[in-house]
Amino acid sequence: MEFRELTTDVLIIGGGTAGCYAAITLGQEKDVKVLIIEKANIKRSGCLAAGVNAINAYITEGHVPQDYVDYAKKDADGIVREDLLLSMSERLNEVTAHMERLGLVILKDKDGKYVARGNRNIKINGENIKPILADAVKNLENTTVINHVNITDYIVEDGVIKGAYGFDVNDRTAYKINAKAVICATGGAAGLYRPNNPGFSRHKMWYPPFNTGAGYAMGIKAGAEMTTFEMRFIALRCKDTIAPTGTIAQGVHAKQLNSDGEIYEDKYGLTTSQRLYGTVTENKEGRGPCYLKTDEISDEQQSDLYKAYLNMAPSQTLKWIESGRGPKNENVEIEGTEPYIVGGHTASGYWIDNDRKTTIAGLYAAGDVAGGCPQKYVTGALVEGEIAAQSAAQYVNELADSDKNIKIGNNSAVKVIDGSDAAIDEKKAEYERYFSNPKGFIDTEQLEETMQKIMDQYAGGISTNYEYNESRLEIAERKIDDIEKLSVNLHAEDMDDLLRIYELKERLVVCKVLIEHLKARKETRWHSFAENLDYPDKSDDYLKYVNSRYEDGKIKIIYRDLVTGGKVYEHSDK
Repeated sequence: MEFRELTTDVLIIGGGTAGCYAAITLGQEKDVKVLIIEKANIKRSGCLAAGVNAINAYITEGHVPQDYVDYAKKDADGIVREDLLLSMSERLNEVTAHMERLGLVILKDKDGKYVARGNRNIKINGENIKPILADAVKNLENTTVINHVNITDYIVEDGVIKGAYGFDVNDRTAYKINAKAVICATGGAAGLYRPNNPGFSRHKMWYPPFNTGAGYAMGIKAGAEMTTFEMRFIALRCKDTIAPTGTIAQGVHAKQLNSDGEIYEDKYGLTTSQRLYGTVTENKEGRGPCYLKTDEISDEQQSDLYKAYLNMAPSQTLKWIESGRGPKNENVEIEGTEPYIVGGHTASGYWIDNDRKTTIAGLYAAGDVAGGCPQKYVTGALVEGEIAAQSAAQYVNELADSDKNIKIGNNSAVKVIDGSDAAIDEKKAEYERYFSNPKGFIDTEQLEETMQKIMDQYAGGISTNYEYNESRLEIAERKIDDIEKLSVNLHAEDMDDLLRIYELKERLVVCKVLIEHLKARKETRWHSFAENLDYPDKSDDYLKYVNSRYEDGKIKIIYRDLVTGGKVYEHSDK
């Protein structure tokens, strides 16, 4: 493999929602040079690749940021970081206004006010939201974007981030990127469990299949503290298409209905996990399939739903049109997806302080990869990108002030360096080994499917109605270890094969941490999200965070007290 060594001030790993907005924020720091590394292409990468039809985190008229904190805390049954939620909520409207100035179309009524969809949402035409962000980044003078490079490892020395290693997904080129600060914005983890649809349709899932938990895995291997992986997210979706149900539930106020014609949602509760749990239970007890009741909506409402889904999940609109049976004629069948680890909906991710600093000095986390701050959605990811960027800029400038030998900025955002060293040679050898491995009987896809089957059957997937117990988790742990050992011998024909191998390796690391977290929370606080058959009830003993850190080859569980009542957590409090 060829080799390139790059140097910048701030490295942003992941050019999705949070990563792009972090760069836009850093664009105001003309002397700070920024490099975005993106596995795909920032124009259509990340969760917003296909668009979105609403801003789901917004402080609507008559509400204040604390209202949003209270909502998210209730939905997560108390296991949140109130300080993170408040600092996010206070900026939601500000970043929304900025997105409108950049070109996002936000729907308005005859009085010029945003059109609300519920208490916390506003309607947008958001098919092009990601290109809008990408164009704004392209115009930044101090920022360079390198697409199609996959980052695999942080470079950490004495607990301080120094950069990262990676490789081009098309050309046989390895990278060492030196940076004074790093912002991780790689998103959450999909593909850990067997998905709803088999075979060639297996990537028709709720969360982007290319989000493999890379940022989590890099942080775990580097010894960063993680939090609340056991609060998995399982989406309630339209059957087969896996399209969002909130658009229907909130847009036309559709209720959840079982096959006996009963509205069942009030029986179980209305939090996100309870809506899913109710559907799972109705099916288990023989009253399925379950639906969203839409057969009484108007022609105008049906037309609005067609348009709304074209903005983000066109397969649902196409299904209605091709069948000749729209939501006005037929209730919409719903089902749960496989579990995901995603900090934008639940509290899973890096353990951070209020500046979005991780426990590794100089490393920041934003968006779905950052823990403790659920229900952040698009605007929350933008806010965290902004906060992380401001903190990283301050850190870089303080470094320069304390050491006059450190230069901030140069003629371009990236300085190319010739040369090599032992660490670089070792990383190159690791990548190249997969090309020299003999081609065996087991390939990456087979191991990935085996991993998903194990997680599904033993760690609470769809086939077990999301239920698990300690005995099953121990089997899962043992079998995931076996797959990890087999993955070392995989063969790569080209760079795309190498990418798939590393995506599998990332998922396996996340699986191992997830299993330990599921074992550590000995209660059932969130039905379906974490349905522990050994401990079916909620316990006040576990009104705390379950955190973890990888130490000496083992995952160490750390229990931390809740941050509530206006307190702000800082890592110095450890």
